[in-house]
Amino acid sequence: MTARKVSSFVLAVLLAAAPAVAVAQFNLGLGTNGSPFSLALSPDYPTPNSSATLSFVSASGLDLSNATLSVTVNGVSVYQGSVQTIPIAIGAPGVLMTITATIKSNGSSYTQSLTVRPEDVALVVEPVSSAPPLYPGRPLVPVGGNVRIVAVANFRTGHGAAIDPSQLSYSWTMDGVQLANFSGIGKDVLMAAAPLEYRSRSVSVTIQTQDGSLTGGGSLTLQSEQPTILLYADDPLLGIRFDHALTGSYTLPGAESTLYAGAYSLATNAGTPSLEWYVNNTPAQTGPLLTVRPAGQGAGSANISVTGSVGSYTTAVSNLSVLFGTTTSSFLGL
Repeated sequence: MTARKVSSFVLAVLLAAAPAVAVAQFNLGLGTNGSPFSLALSPDYPTPNSSATLSFVSASGLDLSNATLSVTVNGVSVYQGSVQTIPIAIGAPGVLMTITATIKSNGSSYTQSLTVRPEDVALVVEPVSSAPPLYPGRPLVPVGGNVRIVAVANFRTGHGAAIDPSQLSYSWTMDGVQLANFSGIGKDVLMAAAPLEYRSRSVSVTIQTQDGSLTGGGSLTLQSEQPTILLYADDPLLGIRFDHALTGSYTLPGAESTLYAGAYSLATNAGTPSLEWYVNNTPAQTGPLLTVRPAGQGAGSANISVTGSVGSYTTAVSNLSVLFGTTTSSFLGL
């Protein structure tokens, strides 16, 4: 399970999560002729050894449709022709790139340059929510809970030397508001409240060296998801059969059977979620396990349900029809 609506950085992810977000240093300067156009590199923080897009916008009436463009990267020509968006190959981590664009129109020439020093950053989302023991995946962002976000920075100098992440400065922003208490040198972790149901929350971080020579960051969007309870058979020999969730109906394989309720993505910031079992709408017991067996002779069915809750914020319900025997009989949950 994964949290949704996370940008491509989570991409270390997650996102995972999660695909790494990269950071880059940008320096934008006007040409000596007062260039009447601006440059934009997308994405803002291109991943090292990837491709970015360079685009152009007229700033003072310059007719870009009637102009020619030439672009160089570190002095090497990469494009000549009409003005259009062009791909730019991003270099290795920490390697400085100087991108220079020259536009010629009506006999005049205008130049702008920007520098890019790509650095790796991964924003890792760690929902503070439930999952069964040894669950190999990741629970979703919990309704009414918290999310731990870790910025994993891999800054490198121009010579390729790694910079200690604990010596970098982290400035966190949530929904456009800077979080001073969570920002500072070495503060690479943000504990954020999950957004309300059907809403989203934006989180971003700006990372830089203490002398300000390298700057970058990443961002993501959080969205809460509904929790889920899945039921599994607890086999006396094989243990809990996590490979097969029970849905619809379940036929008792013998005189009795033990069921396990796996709670996914219930908030755990206030403690372990509460699980309560019901047999034919009658409370039976609490906890993740329920042993059931028929009482008396014959066959029949019983409706089993389990409810998971975290205070008054969140509930999740799972239902199962348990079949047994050949004729109608009573049924007990132990």
